[in-house]
Amino acid sequence: MEAFALLLQGFGVLLTWKTLALMMVGLVLGIFVGVLPGLGGPNGVAILLPLTFTMDPTSAIVMLSCIYWGALFGGAITSILFNIPGEAWSVATTFDGYPMAQQGKAAEALTAAFTSSFIGSLFAVLLITFLAPGIASFALRFGPPEFFAVYLLTFCSFVGLGREAKHKTIISMALGLLLAGVGMDTVSGQLRMTFGFSDLLRGINFLVAVIGLFGISEILLTMEERLALRGHAARISLRVLWNVWKDLPRYWVTLLRSSVIGAWLGITPGGAIAASFMGYNLAKRFAKDPESFGKGRIEGVFAPETAAHASGTAALLPMLALGIPGSGTAAILLGGLMVWGLNPGPLLFVEHKDFVWGLIASMYLGNIVGLAMVLTTVPVFAAVLRVPFAAIAPMIVVSCAIGAYAIQNAMFDIWLMLLFGVVGYVFKKIGIPLAPFTLALVLGSRAEDAFRLAMIGAGGDLRVFWSNPLVGSITTLAIVLLFWSPISRYVGRLGGLVQPAKRTS
Repeated sequence: MEAFALLLQGFGVLLTWKTLALMMVGLVLGIFVGVLPGLGGPNGVAILLPLTFTMDPTSAIVMLSCIYWGALFGGAITSILFNIPGEAWSVATTFDGYPMAQQGKAAEALTAAFTSSFIGSLFAVLLITFLAPGIASFALRFGPPEFFAVYLLTFCSFVGLGREAKHKTIISMALGLLLAGVGMDTVSGQLRMTFGFSDLLRGINFLVAVIGLFGISEILLTMEERLALRGHAARISLRVLWNVWKDLPRYWVTLLRSSVIGAWLGITPGGAIAASFMGYNLAKRFAKDPESFGKGRIEGVFAPETAAHASGTAALLPMLALGIPGSGTAAILLGGLMVWGLNPGPLLFVEHKDFVWGLIASMYLGNIVGLAMVLTTVPVFAAVLRVPFAAIAPMIVVSCAIGAYAIQNAMFDIWLMLLFGVVGYVFKKIGIPLAPFTLALVLGSRAEDAFRLAMIGAGGDLRVFWSNPLVGSITTLAIVLLFWSPISRYVGRLGGLVQPAKRTS
């Protein structure tokens, strides 16, 4: 009951004309960047983050989160109408969404995608509402060893459970940790890796790096690909809406299964991409006629969209409760909170209750308003895709440059942004993931501080990370997840060797 009371308090904070207006603006901007190929949620939040610097934290995070919800909804439009995934996790949506559009069922496919996205997000928001306060209360008992163990668990799980090649994930994370150490050492006060540049005394600004890595690199990739868009038209009517919604109870198992899968892979660093493919594959595996998948089956739209959006929303749970982002977008939002002087983690629920519950309330309202908006404005946003990219790209680049400069009013940051744009472009060309780099850049200094404080308190004895059952279990789990691939292969081989004896007559 306490959660309900706090949630009502959050709606009281949220329901002002100013906040509601910012919510609508965020949703419109989010859908806009969602339908543009290559931009999407993380890039849109990164590019538009500087717009919120002059706002109070509650208004800023509501607008940013609504940009994210809008981008999640908008990504389905390109996947279904143009067969171009708006996000990497929208790839599975194209398998049946685009064939439905080819069959003249684009409106049904879009309605199914938007509805299942709403259901997956709502499931994850309910988890955040009821689980985050308990996790935060438990984490109040943490000291430096426990916090470092949690950071280690996050880094190790990205390596062990991630879908990308392990060596590429390690390279990306190592580079992020290296750059997180640039500037003044917070413990000793010594300068590190500044190479005589006074602009590096304050370190590598996380926001500048993110704008370059996500915004500029995507512009470069899209210019290279020279996308030519031809798609199908769609207009969602009340009849289509009713026909899709009245069939929802038939797919309740698929929706529930995909929601659970998505929420789990969002809380752990499995990611929305893995969630969408797993949701689709399981729906196909348990279907009575799996051969119909890939030919325009509506269940093939329900499953990946529900899982992907549950994952994208659930990634905010560890960010709010523990200060550990579960995705690249959550890492960007974490950086934004730190800019506004807020430290995500257990103390956030104690010191800034209005902010936290206002944000959670915005998740409910933002998804409801976002669903209504995309259902009524599909033709408008689909028309955006027919605007020549040559006209849109310069505006995005200028927005990125203004945002990077506005952070510290330094021309050096614009050059740094362009450098990170090239780095992001190269990373994407050679298949090095950006999420571990972003995570390490955000959490690197915090993990280092926690480690050094733990070492100072323990006199340099590494056994401090096994000094009590809590920190010992987290550290051990981190090591297990780091080597999860060989462990799982060994267990599989062992299971193959131990076969039950055949009965003989």
